[in-house]
Amino acid sequence: MTTGIKAMKRLPKILCNTLLIGTAALALVACSGNSRVRQPAALVPVSNQFDLQPVWSTSIGSSEPYNFHPVVAGDAVYVASHSGNLAKINLQSGAKAWEVSVPENLAVGPGSDGRTTVAVTTKGLVYAYDDTGKPLWNVGVGSEVLSEPVVASGIVVIRTLDNRFVGLDAQTGARKWIYQRQQSALSLRVGYGMLPINNEVIVTGFAGGRFGMIAIANGGLIWETPVSFPKGFSEIERLNDVSARPSMEGDTLCAVSYQGRIGCAQARTGNLLWFKDYSSYTGTAQSPELVFSANEKSYVTAFATKDGTQVWENVQMTFRDVGEPLAIGKVLLMGDAQGYVHALSQADGKMLARIRHDSSPITAAPIAVGGLILIQSQGGKIAAYSPK
Repeated sequence: MTTGIKAMKRLPKILCNTLLIGTAALALVACSGNSRVRQPAALVPVSNQFDLQPVWSTSIGSSEPYNFHPVVAGDAVYVASHSGNLAKINLQSGAKAWEVSVPENLAVGPGSDGRTTVAVTTKGLVYAYDDTGKPLWNVGVGSEVLSEPVVASGIVVIRTLDNRFVGLDAQTGARKWIYQRQQSALSLRVGYGMLPINNEVIVTGFAGGRFGMIAIANGGLIWETPVSFPKGFSEIERLNDVSARPSMEGDTLCAVSYQGRIGCAQARTGNLLWFKDYSSYTGTAQSPELVFSANEKSYVTAFATKDGTQVWENVQMTFRDVGEPLAIGKVLLMGDAQGYVHALSQADGKMLARIRHDSSPITAAPIAVGGLILIQSQGGKIAAYSPK
């Protein structure tokens, strides 16, 4: 059974044993009936040591209450909105090469390899378009989908909410393979991020504190390993999912679970190198020597990739509900629930710069490509910035 989870910006009183996850917060509320107050930390004054200069910006439409991530393929970025807008945008100029209206509201998307672009509706229908925006096919997968599709090697990989991975032919939509995971007693009703590697495999998290590698060609499980184990007495206390997309640097993969641990493993075998008690639903980012993550309180922590030693912790953004991070150069970038983008020093965690991208939450990780930083907010603003 999947727990009911609502997308919300604030945390009102809720019933006992209800789990919330949303655009601005994730929290468990005690059975006493008292709601927890999450007051975002005030912005710490910062003298920008570098700047993100706007290059172009456009709007695709709101993704709320869902979380949409842009995807880059070749010289284009593909974006989508909840209302059904799907567009291909020139990476350097921001001009829309094409924009189509999917017949139904979207729950997630897009996925693209530059030849086939797909998005999934709230009813679990996958719509595919060619590189000119012409419709190719649409196929139902029989369940709700909240995870971003992956398109690679002629296969569209769809992960459904009922723990199925479905491989569809990118040109026809015909089913190529299916991989079924066992249902958990309780799991997060969120998108479980998939990290494609070399167009050959995906690495993704599972319920119960596990993550693994799946072959794109046939859906075969190559390896899986636990980063953490459920603990506690109630099902909610034992909730322990690796829901965020794992990260990779070199031959090291890192992942983090909610109410569990953070850890790194060898990419080829999945053998854990180390793990530490930690909890996050926004994932990890890596540099050659460090792995970064933010917990539910938005405390940002850096660990040594080789052994998990904590290097620094920044608590200046407490309860600002920061999104998925990006490690680029010597900085760590992440958005927050008020539309700010924060830049921290990878070396010591000090705040280096801040810009206001939008007034709506930024949950998706910034994307570094072609000398630009791409950022999309839940309000639908997508912009390219040049770091100076």
